Amino acid sequence: MEMILGGDESSDSRIREYAFTQADFDRIRKLIYNHAGISLSKGKQNMVYSRLARRLRANGLTSFHEYLNFLECGNPEEWEAFTNALTTNLTAFFREQHHFPILEKHVEKRKNQGKIQLWCSASSTGEEPYSMAMAMVQAFKTFSPPVHILATDLDTNVLAKAQLGIYSLDKLEKIPQEKLKQFFLKGKGHHAGSARVRPELRNMITFRQLNLLDENWPIRGPFDAIFCRNVMIYFDKQTQYKILKKFVPLLAPDGLLFAGHSESFQHAVDLFKLREKTVYELANKQR
Repeated sequence: MEMILGGDESSDSRIREYAFTQADFDRIRKLIYNHAGISLSKGKQNMVYSRLARRLRANGLTSFHEYLNFLECGNPEEWEAFTNALTTNLTAFFREQHHFPILEKHVEKRKNQGKIQLWCSASSTGEEPYSMAMAMVQAFKTFSPPVHILATDLDTNVLAKAQLGIYSLDKLEKIPQEKLKQFFLKGKGHHAGSARVRPELRNMITFRQLNLLDENWPIRGPFDAIFCRNVMIYFDKQTQYKILKKFVPLLAPDGLLFAGHSESFQHAVDLFKLREKTVYELANKQR
């Protein structure tokens, strides 16, 4: 849970394990923006403190100044831990539910065009790419559809969980019973209270770490659809445009880009145009 920062800085510092100055916070905001394109709002001080204080403890450091100096020395493992700590991974199965019938209808038109390529560009703990895989099973009426899903995320911790495909039953509460029986294997013994996605779904997906802010993405299109949902809200408009521009050559001329319900790409009308609610297509299909 994120708390709203209250009280003055001196009262906060008395109850905190480590001193945390405005200069520390500003430095962190700059580092995460330069590394991952994430724009931390000024009201995220408590969240940042609580998440990064764990990294100070893990490294046996006594101040944020010391920790940030250590980080800037270039330790790749700590950069990964730093980024993982500051990324939020809120997700759910069949989130933005109206997208999946649109995706199914879209690929049904392409059944005779060879392998379908889909990209989930912020896969988190796997709920989204597995939902895409379930939709493909329904669209093709087989557990071995001609579909490959690339699922990427910046956070290596959530990717590891996604690859396992094991979820507590409370994460599956909103999935209809018929889909639960069709797509999940209920755990027994010490796995009771959890379920695993069927191996056919996992075989459809390749999980890979990728930073959307990197200059070069080690992936190749064309993709029939790209899911980039509830990701752009963490970036400023300039960064959003840069990422959207890089999607263009990776999307098939008649491909679809799926966005989150609170995201709008009005600042990139030269790249994408709205097709229907939070679903975009290329503004210029002649490439």
